[in-house]
Amino acid sequence: MQTKAVRIYGVNDLRLDTFELPEIADDEVLVHVISDSICMSSHKAAMQGASHKRVPNDVAENPTIIGHEFCGIIEKVGKAWQDKFSPGEKFAIQPAHNYKGSQEAPGYSYRWCGGDATYVIIPREILICDCLLKYAGDAFFYGSLAEPMSCIIGGAHASYHTTNGSYVHDMGIKEGGCLALLAGAGPMGLGMIDYIVNCDRRPRLFIVTDIDAARLARAAQIITPEKAAKNGVKLMYVNTANFDDPIAYMKEFAPDGFDDVFVYAPVKPVVEMGDRLLGRDGCLNFFAGPVNTAFSAEFNFYNVHYASTHIVGTSGGNTDDMREALSMMESGKINPAAMITHICGLDSVAETTINLDKIPGGKKLCYTNISLPLTAISDFAKLGESDPLFKTLAEIVESNGGLWCAEAEKYLLANAKAI
Repeated sequence: MQTKAVRIYGVNDLRLDTFELPEIADDEVLVHVISDSICMSSHKAAMQGASHKRVPNDVAENPTIIGHEFCGIIEKVGKAWQDKFSPGEKFAIQPAHNYKGSQEAPGYSYRWCGGDATYVIIPREILICDCLLKYAGDAFFYGSLAEPMSCIIGGAHASYHTTNGSYVHDMGIKEGGCLALLAGAGPMGLGMIDYIVNCDRRPRLFIVTDIDAARLARAAQIITPEKAAKNGVKLMYVNTANFDDPIAYMKEFAPDGFDDVFVYAPVKPVVEMGDRLLGRDGCLNFFAGPVNTAFSAEFNFYNVHYASTHIVGTSGGNTDDMREALSMMESGKINPAAMITHICGLDSVAETTINLDKIPGGKKLCYTNISLPLTAISDFAKLGESDPLFKTLAEIVESNGGLWCAEAEKYLLANAKAI
């Protein structure tokens, strides 16, 4: 089986290659990838090359396929898994299989498995760990967004609170408590807001901060305070750049401090703001992944000792988190389409991944079987003046509140230039 894939050879050395996949073994599965959401983690892997903990040392000679937020259709099933999977079924994948404690993962470590490809082979350990998941949604891009949503959900589940008089921890955000999401108007923040407002363990107060007025305005338009109020959540969007003392302002609404604080940017002052916002037994969840291995910030250890404040960090979600994401998307409880601001084809992945930190907007979604420059959804109407493809896409997206959707995906896949 011939495939096209973007592979990593070294630091900022990503190449679109065409090559033959080997025949699958009895304990493997061949899949046709349709979509992959480009993650900042892939950008970090490109920046670090073989020094990245998940990227093999010999990628210069044996390049691996990048991309780990992918969704598609099962093509062929090895004998060992024919009682569980069938050709034609849709799938999503949990890349963090943690097989026997391994750091290996699709999108970093495998020669034949990654999301930025047309066809790939799902390895034995992914299947053993039950990380190839059936997906029943009507759009492939939701399956791609299940992985980042699982990271968000995992972060919410990993937060914890103590129980007076015992050493038992109550896992998860505090129900009916006060929650702050700092630097939270980016694409992952939008997913977090959507989840917190619609999950089954909700705070009574939820403050989202950022210093980008446009991003905050877009977030407030997509997930409105009025919608949150229907679920019993007082949702506020706060531009901390507008206040001399944003901490004092936020504490006007939570005089005893916040039960849960999520930090979505690896910025020292943001981490320290989170610490100062914590109330008794408050949990600071450091969600953002820094590139700097020496990144640090001050934390009030007086409060750790006397007020039981504490910190937790998460990197990715587990398979149960991903199942929760898929279930909530399939039932319509959450709609992470707001995370997507750009689409592209496989031939644009290498450049997009390398420059991801410099490209404004939210998630960049790749459709792996088409050729298309990276294109902002907000540019569809202008491009449509001379291109009928974008004219129709603009009309579809406009009728869907400006968001990418299943109808737009279906039209794109049927009419875009094949790779």
